[in-house]
Amino acid sequence: MGADPLARLVDLPRGRFRMGTDDPARYPGDGEGPVRDVELAPFAISAAAVTTAEFAAFVEATGHRTTAEIETWSYVFGGHLPDDFPETRGVVGAEWWRQVHGADWRHPEGPHSDLTGRADHPVVHVSWFDAADFAEWAAARLPTEAEWEYAARGDLDQARLPWGDDLMPDGEHRCNIWTGTFPSEDTAEDGWAGTCPVDAFAPNGFGLFNCSGNTWEWCSDWFATAHPAERPLVDPAGPPVGTDRVVKGGSFLCHDSYCHRYRPAARSATTPESTTSHQGFRLAR
Repeated sequence: MGADPLARLVDLPRGRFRMGTDDPARYPGDGEGPVRDVELAPFAISAAAVTTAEFAAFVEATGHRTTAEIETWSYVFGGHLPDDFPETRGVVGAEWWRQVHGADWRHPEGPHSDLTGRADHPVVHVSWFDAADFAEWAAARLPTEAEWEYAARGDLDQARLPWGDDLMPDGEHRCNIWTGTFPSEDTAEDGWAGTCPVDAFAPNGFGLFNCSGNTWEWCSDWFATAHPAERPLVDPAGPPVGTDRVVKGGSFLCHDSYCHRYRPAARSATTPESTTSHQGFRLAR
């Protein structure tokens, strides 16, 4: 991957699609439904998430310091820390998340780690503010949730995943999620424990990579679970104010036993200043 994220923009024409899901397996509290008709003006979106190499070019050009660097810590998945790593604060109810001082985009697992071999992996430990600053520098923006979901579906109407309904068609892994028993054992049967290159696995019908798994991706919208009643929705951009921003796509930590939010219709909410080792983004224009 080169250092120009705009070189990988995919142009999508004006389109209409059915957003969300009424699937009984959905998370009703996340506001995945009801299914609603959405019309979108033409736009472009990155074929893949922004890489560490691309983010490094941004930092070199601007001197940007990320939220995690300013705060001097970020959240790291505990299973990726050395066995003798000192005890640190965890997240109540999700104790596999550990506060690690010195964790940031250059040091994904903390100060003992670096980016060796990960130039083509998605940049992580970036807040919504970091992603928005990068997008502005690149003369782009973050996608709306509707744009992100339309692009992630790859022109498949209400399919469960970007390539269809079967998680492993013909027994083939198509995305980077947790394989094994979460959170104790990741067998890496899909080829990866942690992040993978942004263009790993086959693209969807629009040419987008890794719209399921690998890293969560920031959207521009504030998060809300109630959706406007008018139909069709035309270029929806979320509510005008909020507390959390929408994230889409799931990550390498997703597993059906506790979180199957790697579906295009799935969504989650994260405070814009939060940073973790499974949070990235892609661009729109």
